[in-house]
Amino acid sequence: MLAGGTIGLIIGSRLPERYSNVFFHVLGLFTLILGVSMAIKTEEPLLVIFSMILGALTGTFLDLQIRLDNFSNKLKNRFKISGDRFSEGLVTAFLLYCMGSLTVLGAIEEGTGNTPNLFYLKSLMDGFSSIVLASTLGVGVLFSSIPLLIYQGGLTLIASFAASSLTNSMVNELSAVGGILLVALGFNILNVKHFEVINMLPALLFIILLTLIFT
Repeated sequence: MLAGGTIGLIIGSRLPERYSNVFFHVLGLFTLILGVSMAIKTEEPLLVIFSMILGALTGTFLDLQIRLDNFSNKLKNRFKISGDRFSEGLVTAFLLYCMGSLTVLGAIEEGTGNTPNLFYLKSLMDGFSSIVLASTLGVGVLFSSIPLLIYQGGLTLIASFAASSLTNSMVNELSAVGGILLVALGFNILNVKHFEVINMLPALLFIILLTLIFT
C-alpha cells in the first residue's frame, strides 16, 4: 500500500485535473455499487438499522469526525504537509480498505493461525488501488495505513481469542453495515450529499453486539 501510494503521489503531480475528475466520478460510482452490493446481503435488516442509528448517535456524541479532522491537521502541521485534501484522502482510503468481508475473513484466517492468504490478496488489491487514490487525494492516503494497521491488527487479535464466536451471520451483517458506510462515502466522493461517515463507524461495534444478542 505504501509503495503504491508513493507511486501515486509521483503520478499525481503530472495528472491533469480533467483526468482526476474522471477518476473521482468512477471511484464514487464504484463505491456506491460496492456498498449497495454488500448492504443488500443482510439477513437481519432491523439489526442493521438499529446498529446504524446507535452508531451514528454515539459517533456524533463523541465528535469522532471533528477529532479525526483535528488529528489530520496536527499531522499536516507536524510533517509540514501542503494541500487541502489530506483528511479526505486519509478517510476515503481507510474506509475503502477496511470495509468488506475480505478484511474480516482475512483477520479470522490469520488470527486462527492459518496462512493469511486473504490478507495477501487484499494487500495486492490495496496496493494497486492506492496508486490511483494517492494520485488524486495526495499523501493522506499513505497516512491511512496507520488507522488501517490498528483496525486490521485489532480484528486479528480479537479473532485469535474469539474465532469460534464469529459466526457467518456476524460476518455477513458486519459487511452489510460496512456497505452502508461505503454508500455514504460514495455520495461524499460524488459531492451529492455530505455525510459524516466517521461518526457512523461505531455501528460496526453495535452490529456485532446486536448479532450476538439476537441471533
